Amino acid sequence: MRVGYLLGMWLVVGSLQAAEPVATVRVAFDRAGITATEAHGMADIGAGRELGADDPVRIASISKMVAALGVMRMVEAGQLDLDADVSRWLGWPLRHPQFPDTPITLRLLLSHRAGLTDAAGYYAVPLGGQLREVLDDPRAWDKAHAPGTFFRYANIDFPLIASVMEKASGERFDRLMQRLVLKPLGIAACYNWDSCDDATVARAVVLYDEAHQPVRDDNRGRRPDCPVVAATDGSCDLGRWRAGDNGALFAPQGGLRISANGLAKIGRLLLGEGEVDGVRLLRAGSVRELARPQWTWAPGAGMTSEEDDSGQGGDGFFCRYGLAVQTLATPVKGCRDDPFGDGVARFGHSGSAYGLLSGLWVDPASGTGVTYFATGLPEARKGERSAFSATEEHLARP
Repeated sequence: MRVGYLLGMWLVVGSLQAAEPVATVRVAFDRAGITATEAHGMADIGAGRELGADDPVRIASISKMVAALGVMRMVEAGQLDLDADVSRWLGWPLRHPQFPDTPITLRLLLSHRAGLTDAAGYYAVPLGGQLREVLDDPRAWDKAHAPGTFFRYANIDFPLIASVMEKASGERFDRLMQRLVLKPLGIAACYNWDSCDDATVARAVVLYDEAHQPVRDDNRGRRPDCPVVAATDGSCDLGRWRAGDNGALFAPQGGLRISANGLAKIGRLLLGEGEVDGVRLLRAGSVRELARPQWTWAPGAGMTSEEDDSGQGGDGFFCRYGLAVQTLATPVKGCRDDPFGDGVARFGHSGSAYGLLSGLWVDPASGTGVTYFATGLPEARKGERSAFSATEEHLARP
């Protein structure tokens, strides 16, 4: 039975089993534009507001891929170098304690091969705090593997990337992403709400857990009192921001609020190799470099699932990874990274957090793509044909 049908019935009769999503949206597109849209369920149960394809949601780890577009713009401008030691921008030495002679680069951070883990935390660095202190904790490092030798999906990589971007530009990460990516593409989106306009803020999609209780962005149509992790004294003066001190502040790893239609435009940009609707954002070679796998799974070469409790797939979920870009349908034994079930090598990124599951995938060969998200879901995946959930399998290929 189709998820959309179940959700439509819920809207009519007011009863929905907790195993079903609160809301789903799916947007298909090609290089020329959007080709199909389906949206069902509630953006905000308390307000009685139905979901639309222009409503912004905290899209989770797809945020990483969008941040990588900003990195590549700075690389093209000569402000950053994918293969240089990031210590030169941070202003302090970023080194693996067990392998201090190995430089850590943006390429390693973007591809989750920097030897880092999330065991010491990554997102709760308060306003006025220092991200560097997280890296002083031995738990932040994979003791067994040198940088460049092992894939281990780690969210902490992206606060570090944001810190590098801030130090190189002197701009706050969320505002930098507006200038480099979102405004040139005409996308109403933001990292952690502060740089979104009032109309976008008012359409926020509430994130619900599997019991359909709100867990994020239950903002009642208003801006949150504090869009970041507040200072240790409880204050929220963003004037305390200092470039590069705390790249976690605006959640580059998962805090992008963007609509399904906004994601479709990002997908069309990827299909257009850096150009969409007459706007050239990146060189074609930069998009190809993002998508080119830096790592392909082989025994002993990496981990195929995320370690923390975010539910980012089970064994075989990650099998090919570029610069913040996943490639699907890896033809290797043990890989279960094909929610479409057709063996096509699409690329893009998935997302999973706070009851939300999301995906943005493009097929350059056919010139088509799809983006989707669902809210109010359990974090554990139980797909029929892949390490993705049954809901994602349905939304990927209805």
